[in-house]
Amino acid sequence: MKRLIEYQLSSGGSLIAEVDEPGPEGGPQHASLRDYLTPQSAHVTFEEALDKVKPAAIAMKDKLSSLQPDRIEVEFGLKMNADVGAILASAGVEANYKITLAWEMMGK
Repeated sequence: MKRLIEYQLSSGGSLIAEVDEPGPEGGPQHASLRDYLTPQSAHVTFEEALDKVKPAAIAMKDKLSSLQPDRIEVEFGLKMNADVGAILASAGVEANYKITLAWEMMGK
């Protein structure tokens, strides 16, 4: 079920994000447009939500840097959740990362 979540920004203001929230298991779900259009307040700020993935991003950078490429690009998806903040998309059983490592050829 999709919901609107309002994240407070540490610089002031807020950001509203559409997120997938798990619904009740077994059976139909009751959803109304009014429920959807009324944002739920997140339990963390937007910056705190993003801090949840920072250790994984740093670990990935550190490990890939050991290969000594001239350039590293890592692309991954994030899902936002009102309770836990940001999580890596599909990180339960499998995760999808796009990694590009580049080395410049010398003397070409």
